[in-house]
Amino acid sequence: MGTAEETHTAGETAVGEELVRAVSEALEAAQADRVRALTAGLRAPDLADLLELLEPAARVALIQALGASFDYEALSEVDPAVRDQLAEALPNELLAKAVTQLETDDAAYLIESLEPADKAEILARLPKDERAAIERNLEYPEETAGRLMQAEFVAVAPYWTVGQVIDFMRETDELPDRFSEIFVVDPAFRVVGSVELSRLLRTKRHVRVEDIMARDRHVVAATADQEEVARQFERYDLMSAPVVDENQRLVGVVTVDDVVEVIQDEAEEDIKAMAGIGEESVSGTVTETAKSRIPWLVVNLATAIIASFVIKQFDATIEQMVALAVLMPIVASIGGNAGTQTMTVTVRALATQQIGQVNAPKVVMREALVGLLNGLVLSLIMAAVVLVWFGSGQLGLVIAAALIVNLLAAALAGILIPLTLHVLDLDPAPAAGVFVTMVTDVVGFLAFLGLATLWLL
Repeated sequence: MGTAEETHTAGETAVGEELVRAVSEALEAAQADRVRALTAGLRAPDLADLLELLEPAARVALIQALGASFDYEALSEVDPAVRDQLAEALPNELLAKAVTQLETDDAAYLIESLEPADKAEILARLPKDERAAIERNLEYPEETAGRLMQAEFVAVAPYWTVGQVIDFMRETDELPDRFSEIFVVDPAFRVVGSVELSRLLRTKRHVRVEDIMARDRHVVAATADQEEVARQFERYDLMSAPVVDENQRLVGVVTVDDVVEVIQDEAEEDIKAMAGIGEESVSGTVTETAKSRIPWLVVNLATAIIASFVIKQFDATIEQMVALAVLMPIVASIGGNAGTQTMTVTVRALATQQIGQVNAPKVVMREALVGLLNGLVLSLIMAAVVLVWFGSGQLGLVIAAALIVNLLAAALAGILIPLTLHVLDLDPAPAAGVFVTMVTDVVGFLAFLGLATLWLL
């Protein structure tokens, strides 16, 4: 068994099946020295992967076995379900130590799900300044800039000289471990500008900060939704942004590494929501996973019953022509897929604010025309298939007409349902899919069986 560093060099990831098995065996045998040797080359993200792959009891044992060598940054990298499990299982003394070594936003996420008594005990163990910073983060709602921000930053007065700023950074202990920008504030602690470290270090010591600062500074409200913050970073190519409270006073900073995580989390959330899945992960238990999935499955069951009721109205027609039962799923399936395509594009466009009141009518018209065009193409193909398969030109015309109707309905449902939910201030991602499927099933069956009844029988 090679070291973790060797494994990382040889493969795409430092954590493979062999390492997980070796660490598990060492933990079971209480061989702390071997555990430390096996994990010596792991960086924080790799250590987080190892924690996720271990059994719950082994995760705590790993942290205890590593002791002072454990990189607490790994706790900010693990899956939220694993992080919450570790927060519940680890002693408060160890959690307090972890909090002191994490950035304020990560520390807040680590302890936010704990019982109030445990949370209070951990905060009581912290130095006064660190405790105040974390408590300030926890005051803001989840998924806001205030919860996302780091409370550690560097702020100076505009009348300071470059030399004063450099001396201040050298002599002050309570500064962030890493930063690339210095904020300039007035006596009320309102942001008036910023200076990048690279420019500061290239400027002579006697120059005043206000002479080199960038005055056009993009600020973020502490109560702003984190998804909106991510959009602002993308739109204006920001590397960091000062966070201000309701009085426009500087209270923290959001950096691009935090925003990258937000973008990934929001995209994952939208994908899961469109599949009718709640906040779950591969680390969740069977019960948690089932509870997350079953609500929308129940709704989907109800819509399927509605579609079945439509079919029941044409049972006599189906009995007279068995071919209808063979072809029905094709009409519904094609419509469902087409509706899902339109819905996916629409939901994502709404999430990124690419659709609004100005261009919504144009986009709706475009999708309707796309649905008609796709319907015409697929109807010609399907009519030919039915003619060869069943030897009936009339049946081919019926299914062709039904496909055109259903693909038009799918296109309109795929865009109008998400838009309507958005106007009602409801999240279209989880709800739209179920209702779009219901529309395409009902319209597809109704169009196909209805036309067959009128035309063929």
